[in-house]
Amino acid sequence: MKKEPAYRSIVSTSKPPSAVLGQQQQQSRQQLWSSRLRNAGSLVLHHAKKHTGVGIVCAVAYFDPGNWGVDLQAGSQFGYRLLFVVLLAGLFAVFLQVLATRLGCVTGIDLASHSRLLLYNRPKHTLLYRWLGLYPLYILAEIAIIATDLAELLGSAIALCMLFPKLELWHGVLITAFDVIFILAMGDPLRGKPVRMFELLIAAMVLAVLICMIVIISKVDVNWADAFEGYVPSKYIFAQGGIYTSVGILGATVMPHSLFLGSALATQDRISWRNKNSQHAGLHSVDSKESDGSLEVKPAEKVSFFRRFYEESKESVMEAFRKPPSSMYATAATKHSERTNNPFEFVAHIFTMERWI
Repeated sequence: MKKEPAYRSIVSTSKPPSAVLGQQQQQSRQQLWSSRLRNAGSLVLHHAKKHTGVGIVCAVAYFDPGNWGVDLQAGSQFGYRLLFVVLLAGLFAVFLQVLATRLGCVTGIDLASHSRLLLYNRPKHTLLYRWLGLYPLYILAEIAIIATDLAELLGSAIALCMLFPKLELWHGVLITAFDVIFILAMGDPLRGKPVRMFELLIAAMVLAVLICMIVIISKVDVNWADAFEGYVPSKYIFAQGGIYTSVGILGATVMPHSLFLGSALATQDRISWRNKNSQHAGLHSVDSKESDGSLEVKPAEKVSFFRRFYEESKESVMEAFRKPPSSMYATAATKHSERTNNPFEFVAHIFTMERWI
């Protein structure tokens, strides 16, 4: 038998060029999609770690006892007929909360400061704008915040009285006020850096309320056909007491203090972007002599554990009674033309989608 030449066997077993090209294109597509999925997962994880705290803190306004009370009243009087008011109020609250958060992130100052910059130093009729615009707006905002917080205060006090029957109502009010001061003592959440312990505590309480709501709803025999029919606008809003209950639902959902708080928390540098850029700029401005001097390390003094514990405890107690330094997010400007917005790089670390590509 004659053996075929080696080159013929090689040519016969090799794939056509079109098949090889198609296989390479398929592998490149798989690599592209896998890299996009990894980037998307890392982006979601990054936002969950850095920016979820703002949403959880602001979500307290939508889990408060005021919502529960007015919704129970609406359900006992009108059944599921006013669910469309709850839906509209939730949509309005989400829309306004997003606007307030974007305002704080882009401009670097909160909603209250914007109101002052807009109405405090007008070029014409300055005093008229202050006394007829700015000061009444401040008084109305304070009244609305106090009125909406009153339901939370009384609701917490009533809950404590239900758990511990020997307590009086004013006992519950004092305990509630004290635990608010205690939580704020962990660190002011409105200062420069986010307070992780404060956000974790709020997240734990919100999760507990969510679990309780799920358990309660699971034990209630809900007629889902009637429930979904309640999301259709009906004439029951004009029934006896329907207008007042609808206004109560709207007021319990759209919280002014949540809008102010969300805009203030959105101004925080949650990824230390400013510190990284300042350190990067500082490295270029340091000359060789300063860098050589900075390399000198002084030996650390040995301090006992009890001495260190005493000094840290003393400093923490004294810090609670000192006047806090001015926040880096506060502004002394009296009009918008005297300040600038945040740089695009700072805003892009939240809203950019470049990591998806």
